[in-house]
Amino acid sequence: MIVDLLPLFMFVTLMALVFTSYPIGFVLGGTAALFGLIGSLFGVFSFVEFFNFAPRVWTVAENLQIIAVPLFVFMGVMLERSEIAKDLLAALQLLLRPVPGGIALAVTLMGVIFAAITGVVGASVIVLTLIALPPMLAAGYRPSLALGVIAASSTLGILIPPSILLVFLGEMLPMSVGFLFAGAMAPGLLLALLYVLYILILALVDPAAAPRATAAEARLDRAREPVLPILVRGILPPAALIVLVMGSILTGFVTITESAAVGAAGALLLAAARGKMGGGALAESLTRSTMIIGMIFLLYIGATSFAYVFRSLGGDEVIEMSIAAGAFGPWGILILAIGTIFVMGFFFDVLEILLIAVPLFGPIVILLDFGSHIPQPDVVYWFAVLVAITLQTSFLTPPMGLSLFYIKGVAPPSIAMRQIYAGIVPFVCLQLLCVGLVLAWPETVLYLPHLLFDP
Repeated sequence: MIVDLLPLFMFVTLMALVFTSYPIGFVLGGTAALFGLIGSLFGVFSFVEFFNFAPRVWTVAENLQIIAVPLFVFMGVMLERSEIAKDLLAALQLLLRPVPGGIALAVTLMGVIFAAITGVVGASVIVLTLIALPPMLAAGYRPSLALGVIAASSTLGILIPPSILLVFLGEMLPMSVGFLFAGAMAPGLLLALLYVLYILILALVDPAAAPRATAAEARLDRAREPVLPILVRGILPPAALIVLVMGSILTGFVTITESAAVGAAGALLLAAARGKMGGGALAESLTRSTMIIGMIFLLYIGATSFAYVFRSLGGDEVIEMSIAAGAFGPWGILILAIGTIFVMGFFFDVLEILLIAVPLFGPIVILLDFGSHIPQPDVVYWFAVLVAITLQTSFLTPPMGLSLFYIKGVAPPSIAMRQIYAGIVPFVCLQLLCVGLVLAWPETVLYLPHLLFDP
């Protein structure tokens, strides 16, 4: 009985340690090592399996897609150094300040723009936290709302190209990556629209959560800072990077890794053109990028170690038994797959879920016939986008919500983990609502790619 309960004990232990002051990467790895030893005492985990950690971690260095992560992180740091991201926030904030929840809306739009530039959630959440959290707190925003907006907006990089996750899905399922990119665009913008509507409604119902600038303050800001120069300085450089990064991918001119290099080089040139590279700025940017990249991969090492031990102790047997024992129709299998991926997001990293769930469910789901609801050849794209939307929740749901840990790592010390957890709850609900809308209306996925690619 104790052996059967080991995965539960492992999860409870992790949840308890998450609320300590220890680095999350060490907590994840330490919990994996501890329960690996306990499992070896009960004969359900071989001691030699600890050596499997090394090749699993080494796959990061061998994966050419993952190499894009350090490049995109460096690009994000250079955007901050050159104050392009700050100018973009200032431009959007100036335009939206009279609107209820104006800064939060600006952050959401920045999440869309950053998704189109980087495609890496970790880089987006770190940059948005560094440049957007201080002004939101200074404006009197409720910390949980500010943190939730930043965490949720940064996950839009999963859906809006260039998305590394979509590239992985395109390689794991029989589909065209270009068709998938086009199919994910509308759901990504739909999700951003849901965020915008939520922020507007909350700001109107509860003004204390998102204080609104008065008309006099807005006019004073516009008089003090002319709109046109700020818009030119804040909008044009990100637009140029979007054309460089996303345009080069959608046209098939370069790979995702090469586009990351293009984006990093573009950010470096923009910083130099704006005179922000003097006084050891490049060395400081490289040092900061190295520290952030180290934090990201420490989390990855801890997460992959935790997931390996958790599965070895039988943590995923419930999922497999449910699939084997259930007699479901097409809709039942699809909802079971999406529900399972959502639950797995509490325990596994995104890449771990892809490696487990997509090979398990993908070959079954893509062959299902949903009648007139969706043509069978398009089911694979519909399923892939549903998986991508659901996987966004895994960045926000504890204990494996990596975006939450990224925020905690760069946020001021006064920000508590419970505030971050409280902030993400409504946005996880909105993500699930988006899943439901795409389930009900597959045209949200299929209209644009058929428009672009059908003869």
